[in-house]
Amino acid sequence: MIFYTPDIADHSSLYVLNEEESAHAVRVLRMKANDALTLVDGRGGRYDAMVEQPHPKHCEVRITSAQHGFEKRESYLHIGIAPTKNMDRLEWFVEKATEIGIDAITPLLCEHSERKKLTEDRLQRVAISAMKQSGKAYLPKLYSPASFAEWVQNCGEGRKMIACCGSFEKQTLSQAYRTGENAIVAIGPEGDFSPNEVKKAIAAGFECITLGKSRLRTETAGVVVCCEINFINEE
Repeated sequence: MIFYTPDIADHSSLYVLNEEESAHAVRVLRMKANDALTLVDGRGGRYDAMVEQPHPKHCEVRITSAQHGFEKRESYLHIGIAPTKNMDRLEWFVEKATEIGIDAITPLLCEHSERKKLTEDRLQRVAISAMKQSGKAYLPKLYSPASFAEWVQNCGEGRKMIACCGSFEKQTLSQAYRTGENAIVAIGPEGDFSPNEVKKAIAAGFECITLGKSRLRTETAGVVVCCEINFINEE
């Protein structure tokens, strides 16, 4: 069983789980002294540990070994995605992208966006749960919602791509992206990006890409991008 311990220190020999994780370990899983467990810090640290004092509010564990940079990805993937009208669908994207492998997610406020407000704490909990469930040690950075115009100017460095459905000249993702590159990809709302937004992205160095002949839902498009870039980098 994996527990999230973001404040663990590299030199720690003893660590006390927070109240939520302690309750899960002791009350839900009924862990006892000397039971084995795994800790992850969300920054690449993965620790083997054993229960020392199984208290339901402050369970103390002893760390027996540590790995740093556990399954570190060589490239960086940042997806900017328009929030879906149904919050469950955005949570599904965050969950699946975390399981597959992603470094950063930014909700984009676009001209055709159906949702402007998010429960950021909920998305963070979804990402943490997905990280633990999938056995990863890296937690993606979840940025606060940003306007599309600001994001395309300040999203960082890498191969910049915008998935759009309009009559712009487009490549497939595999044609535009090269193995090992840092990737920044914009995914629009159900009504697509406006032509003006696509032009702003192109002016900011983005390349237009297509994700195939099917018209995908926003969250599906995000997962397709995540899968394809991870697949290319594993070849």
